[in-house]
Amino acid sequence: MTPLNEAKQHASEHARPNWSAVFAVAFCVACLITVEFLPVSLLTPMAQDLGISEGLAGQSVTTTAFVAMFASLFITSMIRSTDRRYVVILFSVLLTVSCLLVSFANSFALLLVGRACLGLALGGFWAMSASLTMRLVPMRVVPKALSVIFGAVSIALVIAAPLGSFLGGVIGWRNVFNAAAVMGVLCTLWVLKVLPSLPGEAPHQQQNMFGLLKRPGVMAGMCAIFMAFAGQFAFFTYIRPVYMTLVGFDVDGLTLVLLSFGIASFIGTSLSSVILRRSVKAALTAAPLVLATSATVLVLWGESQVVASAVAIIWGFAFALIPVGWSTWITRSLSDQAEKAGSIQVAVIQLANTCGAAIGGVALDHLGLLSPLVISGALMLLTGLLVAVKVRV
Repeated sequence: MTPLNEAKQHASEHARPNWSAVFAVAFCVACLITVEFLPVSLLTPMAQDLGISEGLAGQSVTTTAFVAMFASLFITSMIRSTDRRYVVILFSVLLTVSCLLVSFANSFALLLVGRACLGLALGGFWAMSASLTMRLVPMRVVPKALSVIFGAVSIALVIAAPLGSFLGGVIGWRNVFNAAAVMGVLCTLWVLKVLPSLPGEAPHQQQNMFGLLKRPGVMAGMCAIFMAFAGQFAFFTYIRPVYMTLVGFDVDGLTLVLLSFGIASFIGTSLSSVILRRSVKAALTAAPLVLATSATVLVLWGESQVVASAVAIIWGFAFALIPVGWSTWITRSLSDQAEKAGSIQVAVIQLANTCGAAIGGVALDHLGLLSPLVISGALMLLTGLLVAVKVRV
């Protein structure tokens, strides 16, 4: 029996979830996500201080995502039998180092090095998140534990940009990253205190990552993940021009819509464990179909601010089920290779985010304002149908 299966059996027998460790992992993930998106609200002062354009400064976010994609693919092959406790500690230290490098950066090159360090930690941590969770709690409460982690992600996504903007105006952008480095130290200390030893893979259990795709339903699942996230970013990347031009919201109105979206997303994540407990497959089928319907409604009646606001709230709630649902799918359908499956999932999501945003942008420029919505709705519809027909849970 592998260490992973031993841990699962132990958790199932004793049914004592390690919630302190789950919350430590959630805090680390929230810190990583917050730091990933801090430059979004600090681009102007960062660019002015470093003597570069805002567009070039924005590549610091792209660098993090690019490195995270490759880190997620190769990290599990590199760490193999290493105790996962030490790996998580290493990632939290990398978070701190990244923030300090960015804070003291006096050139664009050093800024990118710091952001690349963050990408390593982010990709590796995300790849391991599902497998870590299922080793910290009994299988029956894995969806609840995952909802805690993704709830932390939702909070981080909501507060990262406004918090960075506010603090940047008060203490300066460099001190914002110094404060983030302090969060990294807290992550390290918390993990050191509560995370138990989690042995890596035994040598006889190590197998080719991409061999997982040959298992029944796995390739279909990864294709569904790709389409769902590509559909999300094809629309959401361009929500500002769609809602301001089509619907007629001003900046304050759009801010309220985005806040409503974030709150709905947090509520959806919080309730996801209850919904997924009933049926993971039903949730993964229904959520994209609800989003496809929402996109259709916005195309047909999107000029109404009431309709557009309702769609944003429904979208935030429904999409929140998708990342938690697919992580739950991995812990159930690929429990013996959850780390490797998580690595592929993270890489697929990063690729989908890039492709979705790119396709949506080209469509917006050449086919009109409604085209990102049409593409998003079509991808969500195909996702729901694919899950219903091909994916096994």
